[in-house]
Amino acid sequence: MDPAQPLQTPRPQGKTYSCYQCGKGSTTLPSLKRHMRTHTGERPYSCEQCDKTFARSCSLKVHMRIHTREKPFECGLCGHVFTQSTSFKNHMRIHTGERPYKCELCGKTFRQSQNLEYHMRIHTGERPYSCEQCDKTFTLSSHLKKHMRIHTGEKPFECGLCGHVFTQSTSLENHMSIHTGVRPYRCEQCEKTFSRSSSLKEHMKIHTGEKPFECGVCGQVFTQSASLQCHMRIHTGERPYSCEQCDKTFTTSFNLKIHMKIHAGEKDYKCDECGKSFTQLSGLRQHKRVHDGLKPYTCEQCEKTFSRSEFLERHMRIHTGERLYSVIPPQRLHEEDPPWRETAVMSLVRPSDIFRSNMLHDMNMSV
Repeated sequence: MDPAQPLQTPRPQGKTYSCYQCGKGSTTLPSLKRHMRTHTGERPYSCEQCDKTFARSCSLKVHMRIHTREKPFECGLCGHVFTQSTSFKNHMRIHTGERPYKCELCGKTFRQSQNLEYHMRIHTGERPYSCEQCDKTFTLSSHLKKHMRIHTGEKPFECGLCGHVFTQSTSLENHMSIHTGVRPYRCEQCEKTFSRSSSLKEHMKIHTGEKPFECGVCGQVFTQSASLQCHMRIHTGERPYSCEQCDKTFTTSFNLKIHMKIHAGEKDYKCDECGKSFTQLSGLRQHKRVHDGLKPYTCEQCEKTFSRSEFLERHMRIHTGERLYSVIPPQRLHEEDPPWRETAVMSLVRPSDIFRSNMLHDMNMSV
């Protein structure tokens, strides 16, 4: 059947031509032909500069503005400019607060119909884009495109100041704040500033006390999903980050990065008062308490204060009557722990138990 031929079936009121594949109505034959390209995949309009093709001439015209850098649509409120009128209209909703597209399942609203369409996949579980190399699936084609760079190693976004390269444009934008010092996102409660809105959002959980991510094994809760992911490695024993120089393994990339400073001899954090240097900021902070006399950890039973939490823990054994006795040679609890955390596998023994054990030993010796 000719797709352009009008059908002898009920049609939408005011429409003349109807698509035989999806039933969409069109007032003119040319508009129906343009619509049919969505089904046939025909893209007759080609860009001479990059060979990209389009189904409509107007789409090619808009695309050409990328090459000419023409941005004819300017926001009268903030001066932002756009290549497309639709982008300009969507932007204006930021100022007006208009969010006309609403999810009927959860009530969440959106500025663009496309964003609502993407959101609906959360409810339906639809993930139509699949990676051919690892079978991972995605809700958006753009997410698949970004993911593919993991396999190809492609890092197309380069910093013009230091040459650092990135897989995503957003990562480059965030990186640039290191050079510019721009931190446009401010917490209204403590005035701390951030380079990313997502970082501010995560920070706000400190004030709200929100910890939406719970460990299904031990029930511990976290403010960030990444923290839960790292925590789960305690239960699974997974240590995916390995040092190429000594084969030590770590639960997080951050701990590996800190460890590498041992091999490099890096001590970036220096005490202004005595000149002592440390590989970690936390080490410098603990050291500064020696000069400041700061002892933030207090025993609730006798009010004695300590500069470090582990000193308080040891002190508490005086009140509980617990003693630690080594049963095997000292070893580090975790690979990433600093040398001063080296300890032995201990058993808790009360003084009365020690006395009883000594009595039995003496009796055996005298037999």
